[in-house]
Amino acid sequence: MTSVSISSCLNKAVREHYMSLPQGDKCQVTYIWIDGTGEGLRNKTRTLHTEPKSILDIPEWNFDGSSTYQSEGSNSDMYLIPVRMFRDPFTLDPNKLVLCEVLKYNRIAADTNHRMSCKKVMDQVKEHQIWFGIEQEYTLIGKDGHPFGWPQNGFPAPQGPYYCAVGTDKAIGRDIVESHYKACLYAGINIFGTNAEVMPSQWEFQVGPCEGIEMGDQLWVARFLLHRVCEDFGVVATLDPKPMKGNWNGAGSHTNVSTKQMREEGGLQYIEQAIKKLSKKHMEHIKMYDPHGGQDNMRRLTGRHETSNVNEFSAGIANRGASIRIPLQVGQEKKGYFEDRRPAANCDPYLVTKAIANTCLLDDDEEVKGN
Repeated sequence: MTSVSISSCLNKAVREHYMSLPQGDKCQVTYIWIDGTGEGLRNKTRTLHTEPKSILDIPEWNFDGSSTYQSEGSNSDMYLIPVRMFRDPFTLDPNKLVLCEVLKYNRIAADTNHRMSCKKVMDQVKEHQIWFGIEQEYTLIGKDGHPFGWPQNGFPAPQGPYYCAVGTDKAIGRDIVESHYKACLYAGINIFGTNAEVMPSQWEFQVGPCEGIEMGDQLWVARFLLHRVCEDFGVVATLDPKPMKGNWNGAGSHTNVSTKQMREEGGLQYIEQAIKKLSKKHMEHIKMYDPHGGQDNMRRLTGRHETSNVNEFSAGIANRGASIRIPLQVGQEKKGYFEDRRPAANCDPYLVTKAIANTCLLDDDEEVKGN
């Protein structure tokens, strides 16, 4: 079967024998980082002599940045700075997964390390207790690039029966989805839920609510877990915002936002104030909402398939065709949160959350920009 990887066909019972061997007092720590594409994740593992109790117990490390699109070969060492620790659902306790920031040889943030600048903004707006929840859509594809489970020389039935569906002919790849869900729970990801999406072989999981910088940390590791789970099943999870041309839904990272004031009685007025500020910086946000300066969203935000038009800002209650959606319940209760539906599936959540916090909570003359 050409759509499934060779690695997934290796004998997992043999692997289980070795995985069950005791490891003494040693601890395996897998360092995870974002590579120079701004989308890809890399990882490597080392042994610690004792189980780390906190992030402070995990040493800095380094890697060859010339092999990850992050430096030149003549000066290629990059630093890995541990920032958040999780349990490892693949090699189990006491082993850990550790998300890292990347610094250049001179200790300056790497070009795709947007966490550092995001944290500065989140520290500035800490008093507002800003919460985020991100709905991560993705599509399962075979290693041949064809959507997993689709007819090899054709298309499935049109969209309609697949969203939140059940049944062999409607829900494709549920084993991957449920395995990823459990892996997230074991790791300590604040995963909210999951469901099948509108296009067949397309799914979604939600992470949050998370306060401030934790949103980006949690979503990046949840993405790592997704790609790692897909390895075992021999299928690829793509975050391409428009994986199939034509009359098929794209994939986004809808971002739910609230502050302490928005969540309290009368909070709707603060939601409306935030939306007004967002309307003034629409195209600046579009440029921040995918890794290619808005080019990916040009393919996705067409005004069709439950999206707004990329060139126009709009907002409305319960309107999935708007840039910003106010949920119906929020409109009724006059408090709660709003949903920014513009971020693409492959967005950097550090840039998205930073841009939103910057625009909504800092002075109007603050610029929305990268590092």
